[in-house]
Amino acid sequence: MISKKILVIDDEEFIRINLKDIFTSEKYKVDVASLGKRGLNAIKTNQYDLAFLDINLPDMNGIEVLKEIKKIEPDLLVIIITGFASVESAVNAIKLGAYDYIKKPFKADAIKLITKLALETQSLKKKVIELETQQKEHSDISSIVGFSPEIDTLKNHISEIAKYDSETVLITGESGTGKELVASAIHNLSPRKEKSFVEINCATIPENLLESELFGHEKGAFTNAYSKKIGLLEIAEGGTLFLDEIGEMSLSLQAKLLRVLENKKIRRLGSNKDLEIDVRIIAATNKNLKNAISESTFRNDLYYRLNVLRIEVPPLRARGSDIILLAEYFLNIFKKKFSKPVEKFDEQAKTVLRNYNWPGNVRELRNVIERTCILHNEKIIKSEHIAGDFIGSTRQLGLKICDEDFDLTQASYEEILNNIEFKIISKAVSISDGNISQTAKLLQIPRETLRYKLTKLNIS
Repeated sequence: MISKKILVIDDEEFIRINLKDIFTSEKYKVDVASLGKRGLNAIKTNQYDLAFLDINLPDMNGIEVLKEIKKIEPDLLVIIITGFASVESAVNAIKLGAYDYIKKPFKADAIKLITKLALETQSLKKKVIELETQQKEHSDISSIVGFSPEIDTLKNHISEIAKYDSETVLITGESGTGKELVASAIHNLSPRKEKSFVEINCATIPENLLESELFGHEKGAFTNAYSKKIGLLEIAEGGTLFLDEIGEMSLSLQAKLLRVLENKKIRRLGSNKDLEIDVRIIAATNKNLKNAISESTFRNDLYYRLNVLRIEVPPLRARGSDIILLAEYFLNIFKKKFSKPVEKFDEQAKTVLRNYNWPGNVRELRNVIERTCILHNEKIIKSEHIAGDFIGSTRQLGLKICDEDFDLTQASYEEILNNIEFKIISKAVSISDGNISQTAKLLQIPRETLRYKLTKLNIS
């Protein structure tokens, strides 16, 4: 794995040495600069993943350095280093495009955490840009968004199955997982890609009409059949027919489909002539077809005929590392569509998105992000902005922990924050039955950070 490269621009030698030691211990590559101009020259001649910039430099104002950085390398994430008296300037820097700020004096643990979050954000942005580029180039498999191990496996299976274009395919998975995208990708990667990809949802069309849609009919075949109709099995000649929600097809129509798969012939309604066809059948369902067989609602022989090659599309909850990537991907789409100023999700919003179970899968996530984008005009999407009923319990939990009055005349700002943090971490420890790894996962922080906070706050 290629090491991330960080630039530190600070006039204090102690700060430069301290940060370099911290980053080196984390296996990052580090360059340091004592002046703003030297830092800018380094950015012009090197490629950095992250920069730490002191707000007060002897040769240039930190805000001016930030503006110049954004001209040279607009996508470089910059974290402002500031003293207490300069917090207002740091906030202004964030408005100008800085990723975040950290106050002096700082602890190594805090530096490691903010660096980790920033680099994850930067990596995510690159992946989103890569996905958008793939979409523009109409890449065969680009419509399946994700980089998780589960999606990598899925894409590999698609690539292999696509080669065997005479075999039927059964795609299974929960509603909203993107089974139609998998079917399209199989077609687009197959030798049949220059021919038609025809799809029909078996659940949305009545049985008598579905048969006519698939097989076609002759003029006068039934009432209102005023002209001949070519069915989808003929229209898909040489290509692929995708039968979505195959589990909803009637038993009588299942028998006719089985004959097509076995004989490679069809007969239009009202005709006595068989027509030979060359069509690949891909079927999809969110049902358990074996259960349907035991309930006598699906034919056993058709199941085994369809199940020659099978692909299981994973639910979104099993693709944890893809959830934020997909959310950012949809956010980019909808902010352009609706001309919104939104830029990103804050960390609490990401935690809400990660922790939700997503029973509606990718379709539900897309709809939630679309509603959120429509309803809000802020640059930063916060947890309370996220549309959808699923955030109710999360928000109430947060209020129970934190919604109380604090007397600033009796306690310092830091003491108040420590009090809130103590309650949150204690609650997480209780939920996790004292398991450090589970607590860290629940809080979305590294175990080392959790151990430090447990010691600092005297939580046993």
